[in-house]
Amino acid sequence: MKEADNFFDKVYTTARLIPFGSVTSYGAIATYLGAAKSARMVGWAMNNSHQQTEEVPAHRVVNRKGLLTGKHHFAGTNLMQQLLENEGIVVIENQIQDFERVFWDPTEELT
Repeated sequence: MKEADNFFDKVYTTARLIPFGSVTSYGAIATYLGAAKSARMVGWAMNNSHQQTEEVPAHRVVNRKGLLTGKHHFAGTNLMQQLLENEGIVVIENQIQDFERVFWDPTEELT
């Protein structure tokens, strides 16, 4: 599990760089980390992010279409949506509005 732990740490480091008011996708993080087919592993990392001592803004990571697919991993029915809305992101029926405008691509922004 050591290799997976190292990958998860890289995911958390990347997620912490997502700017306030922006979102990215599981796949965008996986691609940035050189593991383009590992979007699901990024999702698993986000599911475990609440166990980190340093906060991970997991609410800013959504699926490639801007859907809040991970929302059931947050306490409360709409916590993920509320956290995003607190950052000025509009969410209607679990779908981020103006997704292209608020999307942050780590491959473009960090390389």
